[in-house]
Amino acid sequence: MKDRKAPREGEIPDTESEAWKAIPWRKLEQHVFRIQKRIYQASQQGNRRKVQKLQKLLMKSEAARLLAVRRVTQENQGKKTAGVDGVKSVQPAERFTMVQQIHPNQWKGRKTRPVRRVWIPKPGKAEKRPLGIPVMYERSQQALVKSALEPEWESQFEANSYGFRPGRGPHDAIEAIFNAIRYKPKFVLDADIKGCFDAINQEELLRKLKTYPQVRQIIKGWLKAGVVDKYVFTPTEAGTPQGGVISPLLANIALHGMERAITEGIRTKKEKPILVRYADDFVIFHSKKEELEKATQKITTSLKQMGLILSPTKTKVTHTRYEHEGNVGFDFLGYTVRQYPAGKTHTGKNTVGKPLGYKTIIKPSKKDIKTHIQQTNQWMNKLKSTPQEAVIKKLNPIIKGWCNYHRTVCAKKVFSGCDRCVHAQMLEWARKRHQDKGITWRIERYWHREDGKRSVFAAPVQTEEGRTLLKLRSHSQTEIQRHTKIRGEASPYDGNLVYWSQRLKKHPLMGSTKARLLQRQKGMCPRCGLYFRDEDLLEIDHIVPTALGGKDTLANKWVYHRHCHDEKTAEDMIRIRSVKAAGVNNN
Repeated sequence: MKDRKAPREGEIPDTESEAWKAIPWRKLEQHVFRIQKRIYQASQQGNRRKVQKLQKLLMKSEAARLLAVRRVTQENQGKKTAGVDGVKSVQPAERFTMVQQIHPNQWKGRKTRPVRRVWIPKPGKAEKRPLGIPVMYERSQQALVKSALEPEWESQFEANSYGFRPGRGPHDAIEAIFNAIRYKPKFVLDADIKGCFDAINQEELLRKLKTYPQVRQIIKGWLKAGVVDKYVFTPTEAGTPQGGVISPLLANIALHGMERAITEGIRTKKEKPILVRYADDFVIFHSKKEELEKATQKITTSLKQMGLILSPTKTKVTHTRYEHEGNVGFDFLGYTVRQYPAGKTHTGKNTVGKPLGYKTIIKPSKKDIKTHIQQTNQWMNKLKSTPQEAVIKKLNPIIKGWCNYHRTVCAKKVFSGCDRCVHAQMLEWARKRHQDKGITWRIERYWHREDGKRSVFAAPVQTEEGRTLLKLRSHSQTEIQRHTKIRGEASPYDGNLVYWSQRLKKHPLMGSTKARLLQRQKGMCPRCGLYFRDEDLLEIDHIVPTALGGKDTLANKWVYHRHCHDEKTAEDMIRIRSVKAAGVNNN
């Protein structure tokens, strides 16, 4: 293969592993992105023939196939999760074979394998939801097809659709909701689609795709492949399996058009209902209840065409400010949205500075807070016999992740309340470990006073720089950081690289350390030289490993792509083993 050559030596390396590493990934990504941008532009212009020609060109290109295989076998979260064939780790030699196998010319006559069903718990609930895990070959194939279809549909998707799309997330949806109600209280349809992913009409979805026969046929095969659950095969006559690489895109295509459906036939000057959607969760706003009911009828009709219905028990109408049917405000994506009466010093103001008499406040929902506290409590019970250091190392990422998600809203008081709950859990954890000791002894053992300040739950640890304290992270140390909503229908495929690199650094889920490193690195991975994109999985690692004398400081850290991080870690382990071996021989 011509792409196996190393960029500098110009020779094929001795092993397949070296050949895989020597592939000029930066050039391949640039080549694929150029074609994707052309697909996006052609779709915007309505030139379907050009779109399909470019999609065929992209899927046949070796660059796109190499990137699809790398994404599935090295980057994806489930890269070590096996399908029905039991394959969960693909070596470089097998990756090259897979690159050839997923070429569109090889699709004909190949039978689609069923997906393996895995049940995972729903957050905060006892019930579980099913995931369908395709075999590794079909995951790579889906990644290739997705790379061709996504730019086309990104040019068509509606502005207020935020779920599972590149460059968009739940924080954009929350900001869109705030903008929809900040100047005027409104009625809200808080809707839930009953069994959305399992009920989508497959034939209607295939018609909606409007793609050429070869892609239509392969997608139909994935939809009809069936499911194996505990060695029992079940055919799939409806729905899209959750868990496949292309499944979120297909679900978004199925639900596309909801905004247009509720505004159809409404005059330009008349107030229109506003819909904000995140995957299959959506809300509709209007200041008049009668108009909201009309919008509900339209959306019900639109969903019926796709074989979907609204859940009668979970769908309700409420109001953002006043009590309606026993409810005020609503919960969405882990947040509570509500408007509170306010005096002249705290009231919100309209566009000309006139007081509104109320303030729109968004904060973490009680349900999400309860789920988070239960999670920390469950871990405390599991870790009651482990050392304090292990407890802190387990809880810190959980607390940090939850706070980073909620840091964009009015969460300061909530964070303080969570700290009080976690403190009580720590006291109980210490009591269970030392039931024969008094509370004063336990506090002196596990809580430490630093620089004359209040005591913190911390464990003394020995580092190369000396003895220090490993502290439990408090919720309150997370600073509130407002999120800037994405511009209208902006997409990563529109070519505005400056805009997207700036957004990545300000992303609310980007920790302060990661954000500072991204700024220092100018948004570029130091190993492969590629610019980071919104959908990339990033990891922080030490430039010089701590086992080789590197310090745990910002100056000794870099942000890498996940696959680059895996490669660097493997190289570091070889260096560490060789240094240890040399030390033993010298002794």
